[in-house]
Amino acid sequence: MGYYDQHTNEGKKRSEKSNRSGIYGLIGAVIGALIVVFTIPVLAGQGLLPYTIAPADSDPEQAEETEDDGDTPAESAEIEPASEVSEAVADVEDAVVGVVNMQIHEEGGFFMPEQESPNEEPEGTGSGVIYKIEGDRAYVVTNQHVIEGATVGSSDIEVTLNDGSRVEAEIVGEDVLTDLAVLTIDADGIDTTADFGDSDQLQTGEPAIAIGNPLAFEGSVTLGIISAVDRTIPIDLTGTGQTDWDAQVLQTDAAINPGNSGGALLNIHGEVIGINSMKIAQQAVEGIGFAIPTSVVLPTIEDLEEHGEVLRPQMGIVLRSMQEIPSAFWEEEFNLPDDVTGGVLVEDVEAGSPAEEGGLETGDVIVGLDDEEISDANDLRRYLYNESDVDDTLDVTFYRDGEEQTTDITLAREVFEEQP
Repeated sequence: MGYYDQHTNEGKKRSEKSNRSGIYGLIGAVIGALIVVFTIPVLAGQGLLPYTIAPADSDPEQAEETEDDGDTPAESAEIEPASEVSEAVADVEDAVVGVVNMQIHEEGGFFMPEQESPNEEPEGTGSGVIYKIEGDRAYVVTNQHVIEGATVGSSDIEVTLNDGSRVEAEIVGEDVLTDLAVLTIDADGIDTTADFGDSDQLQTGEPAIAIGNPLAFEGSVTLGIISAVDRTIPIDLTGTGQTDWDAQVLQTDAAINPGNSGGALLNIHGEVIGINSMKIAQQAVEGIGFAIPTSVVLPTIEDLEEHGEVLRPQMGIVLRSMQEIPSAFWEEEFNLPDDVTGGVLVEDVEAGSPAEEGGLETGDVIVGLDDEEISDANDLRRYLYNESDVDDTLDVTFYRDGEEQTTDITLAREVFEEQP
């Protein structure tokens, strides 16, 4: 019992102290409030507060004028009715269209919507950008993979305009390496075209706006940033598992989904800085999309308009990377020395081509162009297309029957065909 009595007495003492503390606190709060009430008008009159004190029934405009009488004008907190992003989209949204490829029938093809009935043929859908009107035709740029399989001069491709109407499109040209294609449609009723910006002036971190028709949701807009301005992505064009080309792309975290391909990637000024092309579609990966920069788009569509294809320097050979050939055949079939670890096999030589004139033959293994080591077909294409021009003469190093040889080849522009 002693312990309980001791706790009770101590509790009474603490209660008395607490009551006295509460009274002192209340008195302090009242005094503090009175000081604030009488001090604020004085401080406001001296201009020491960041706002003006006005009676509740005073005219707000008069109070605003009073604020403006100071030496420093009051900053406006007004929010603009339309953001920069909205303005950028408004400038170009009517120029972004849907592209429908009626020839994609294989299940799992590019961006195929679900079939509504067993008898309905699937369509491949993507996006495109109207970039100019010339005469009675409007020009549309899109991805090559969106129109893949369509026939030139046919009605395999249709374009869905911003108002929902569909028109037939004609293929002007396409290029597999850059994944770009140009279409034309009837220009009747079309009055909006997109302007191209300079992708070479982009900086990492600046805003990026993607517009397209993902999953057939027309005119969808996503916002992100430029994640990287100079990416190269290995591309397997032949389905062999070997890299055939390194695509030069912009990286963005703006959402790019099936159907966005061929659509516009914009800067904050509403200019097209890239054509949306692909994304990394893995479960553990999010926000890594790619667009073809305008530095690649502009010269490509110029060639496609004029020639129907991209004119690049040509050697006139059918080639194959040595990595695609089992290593057991390297010595048995080609008699290559042990220190040769790569190269390009010449599977065929076009008649009348620079390669034939330079003395190359079927079965030769190219290992060098000028001073550049050639390890595979991608190395050869990259050197031809990025480092060489038509009429350039290249020093070609190759192996024939195990013997290293060299020859000179003068590049030409034509696409060579084997003569009968």
